[in-house]
Amino acid sequence: MSCIDQRELEIMSDRIAEYNEKLDRVHKEIGKAVIGQKDVLDAVFTCMLSNGNILLEGAPGLAKTLLIMTIAKTVKETRFQRIQFTPDLLPADILGISAYDPEKGFYTMKGPIFANFILADEINRAPPKVQSAMLSVMQEKIVTIGKETFPLPPPFFVMATQNPLEQQGVYPLPEAQIDRFLFKISVKYPKKEEERMIVDHNTMINDFEGYDIEDVLVPQDIFDMQSIVKEIYLAPEIKHYIVELINATRNPKEYGMKYGKYIEWGASPRASIALLITAKAHAFLENRAYVLPEDVREVAHNVLRHRIILNYEGKAVELETDTIIDEIIRSVAVL
Repeated sequence: MSCIDQRELEIMSDRIAEYNEKLDRVHKEIGKAVIGQKDVLDAVFTCMLSNGNILLEGAPGLAKTLLIMTIAKTVKETRFQRIQFTPDLLPADILGISAYDPEKGFYTMKGPIFANFILADEINRAPPKVQSAMLSVMQEKIVTIGKETFPLPPPFFVMATQNPLEQQGVYPLPEAQIDRFLFKISVKYPKKEEERMIVDHNTMINDFEGYDIEDVLVPQDIFDMQSIVKEIYLAPEIKHYIVELINATRNPKEYGMKYGKYIEWGASPRASIALLITAKAHAFLENRAYVLPEDVREVAHNVLRHRIILNYEGKAVELETDTIIDEIIRSVAVL
């Protein structure tokens, strides 16, 4: 801590505590409609504070739509939009079109992407051209329609889902495109106790508006939190630790890893940046103005899960990427 001004640290800690009180209220509002899924909710907030997007993989009916819709409801003056991806979808269906009317001439019709909170439902059902257009927009946060270019409305957050159960009629996302997602989350089934509560809160019977979700945040709160996250202190030793973790995905022999032989491609430099910024966001959510090694380890699975590519042998033995990440964390020491 000697590398940073103690007074600045105290001021930042006070601001972090103030915003975490607001986030606690957001959690309570979300809890009115969404039962369980704490890990997913924490990951969503980590990505949102890091100004990144998230890819969820899980079976249908696990409240993915309800979650993002409820989060949008807690932020004042923001818009939620669900885009259902289908094989016949075109890029213009998402981005918008330039049209002509004899009375008013050429005009622009903006697509559903012009919202603040986007649910890209079953993104792997859309053809590659649509996936590419969507992911390009997510990266650049601008849309070109005809000869005009429009910025997307801030804050802008995409939660994309893909169904792992079906193999027909889907177009798997290429690794280079998946790499643009900050996190990839595997959504699990709820516990029995949570399931009982879900039955009581059945949204197919109860109207969503009946949950009376109150707005807690304004867009400026999100911008301020994102700004604070960037300023959270990260020691050179932690930065070195992040680089070593990523290097272990590329050169596992240097770390004596048992499962290293199953890695075809390691993580890209984008993974190093993702570990750094999400570790800061995790520290923020833990009410700290500095990053600990535990923050890096907590976000490592979500950052690396889709960035470590298995070889044919690894796929043949049905090895899970999480198993390799566990070994990486065990093998790399914090200096």
